[in-house]
Amino acid sequence: MHLIIRSATPKDLPALLEIINHAILNTTAIYDYEPREYDQQKAWLDQMFNDGMPVVVAEVDGEVIGYGSYNMFRPKIGYKFSVEHSIYLNEKSRGMGVGSRILESLIQRARESGIHTMIAGIDAANRGSIEFHKKYGFIEKGYLKEVGYKFDQWLDLVFMQLLLDED
Repeated sequence: MHLIIRSATPKDLPALLEIINHAILNTTAIYDYEPREYDQQKAWLDQMFNDGMPVVVAEVDGEVIGYGSYNMFRPKIGYKFSVEHSIYLNEKSRGMGVGSRILESLIQRARESGIHTMIAGIDAANRGSIEFHKKYGFIEKGYLKEVGYKFDQWLDLVFMQLLLDED
């Protein structure tokens, strides 16, 4: 498998849309209920580009199999050195190191951009993602009980944090 991590382009939109919609419809990795439309995903990507925020894709043999991004943690100027990231993979690429490569790219880009801290908001039932983040030095910093609701159940949210200039 020859995996390439690169910046997303508008031509990646159909793949990004397919990956995020699968996550919306089948997982608690994202607490949205309704699949996104092409125009919504395009507006999101355009906004990320306009804000100078990275969107990276993982590509194998010309097929986008996952993507990741980060954005300001909160929309106030005082949070400008703190970002929250997300990583989404298609089903067949899980467990193959794709998420690791995406996260490594995001961490590198954050450091190069002068970001101080990265934050992950993870569904508490997703132990795999929590353990994955621990391998990269993320530390659990908060647990919010029953703040989400999806698939007829209350969902707990874990916040994990990586201070980028402590390594």
